[in-house]
Amino acid sequence: MLTFEQMLANPNFQYFLVFVFAVFGFLFVILNVSVLGKLLFRPVMPDESKLTTYECGEPTIGSSWVQFDIRFYTVALIFIIFDVEIVFMFPWAAVFQKLGAAAFWEMFIFMFVLGVGYINAWKKGDLAWVTSTAAHDVAAQRNVEVRETRRAA
Repeated sequence: MLTFEQMLANPNFQYFLVFVFAVFGFLFVILNVSVLGKLLFRPVMPDESKLTTYECGEPTIGSSWVQFDIRFYTVALIFIIFDVEIVFMFPWAAVFQKLGAAAFWEMFIFMFVLGVGYINAWKKGDLAWVTSTAAHDVAAQRNVEVRETRRAA
C-alpha cells in the first residue's frame, strides 16, 4: 500500500488534488452566494417602491431613455486617456537622475505625442462645450425658421 508521501510524489495525484480543491471552491462559492445569500440572509419584503427606478433619492422625472450628448463621453474618455498617461510620469520622475539624458528625451517625445493628441482633440472641437452647443442651437433654430417659412408659403 502506498503512503501519502508516495502519492504526493505522483504528478497525476497532484493534478487530481488541484481538481478536487477547485471543484470544492467552486461549489462553496455557488452554495454561499446562491443558496445561503438568497434564502437565509436576504429579507423578502416586496414593495411597489422597490420596483421603481431610483437615483439619489429623488423621484424620477420624464423617461429613462434620455439620450445624453456624446460630448460627455468624449470628454470623459479624453480625461481618462490623459490621466493614465500622466501616471506614467511618476515612476520616471522617481528615477530620473539615474537614467540620464536619454530618459529626458524619451519623456520629451512622450509629452510631444500627448501634446499633439491634446491639440487634435481641441481642434476637432471635442473640448468646446459652449460653442458647439450654441452652434447646434443656432442650426436647430434655422431649421425651424426654414420649416415655418415653407409652411407659410
